Amino acid sequence: MKTDRSVHVGVWVAFALLVVVLIGFSRFRDGSDIWAGWIPARGLLQPDYAERILQRAVFRTPANTWSNLAYVLVGFYAIALAWRDRRLGGEERAVAYLRSTPSLGFLFGVACCYLGLASGLYHASLTRLAQQLDVASMYAPLLASLALFVGRAVRNWRKRRGAPAFDVAPVLVLLVVAACWLLFIFKWSMSAKLVLQTLIGLHAVAGLVEISLGRGAMPARWLGFSIVALLVAVVCRELDVARKFSRPDAWLQGHACWHVLTAVSLACVYLYHRNERTER
Repeated sequence: MKTDRSVHVGVWVAFALLVVVLIGFSRFRDGSDIWAGWIPARGLLQPDYAERILQRAVFRTPANTWSNLAYVLVGFYAIALAWRDRRLGGEERAVAYLRSTPSLGFLFGVACCYLGLASGLYHASLTRLAQQLDVASMYAPLLASLALFVGRAVRNWRKRRGAPAFDVAPVLVLLVVAACWLLFIFKWSMSAKLVLQTLIGLHAVAGLVEISLGRGAMPARWLGFSIVALLVAVVCRELDVARKFSRPDAWLQGHACWHVLTAVSLACVYLYHRNERTER
């Protein structure tokens, strides 16, 4: 099944409009120091990354800000495809659990947009509230993806046992939203690194179990691509933190590459779910 041209057109038109709005806003307010009234994050006074901070600019770290649009683009595609899946008949869209459950596809897309906008706000402002949003938003796409793993496992269990059909997706959506809210509220009282590593580890375990038991149903290559993109992203980020990736004024920054490559990794996770092969 090929993706409708309308999906691509809709996504890129929306993305272009967002870029135009952001360019216009930054040009209009540049030099006015719009973040002056916000509580600064530690990263403003003690920079975590190599890019030079432009104190009075709307985007204080331009490369690290603009690169977050990669997450938004992935989110736009997930939302557009979820909308398309919702309009299709059951026979065509029941190829994969993700396609047969548009609400979870929509959830994944919104989570990616949340990540892109929250992280972009932090790198634009370097403020404490934006940092809280930035860190909390990192978990959202992973939680949405885990909901897909759980939903697919419930579906498969129901089929094996011949249990009555029931829609677990609304419960999973509510659980993900509640978890995202709690992770935002308690951001400062937990280790972000530990939470992120745990979620990634759960993905690895769930993926390996599905691939080993799925009899070829799950496309392992997409999970492999996701892992490779994530590993390269980590290397870029660490080189940037060590000030070994590029000069402070370079247009290509290590942390910006982290944003783009982790967005690619999330896109591969989405394609892993979307390309599940099942009998019609």
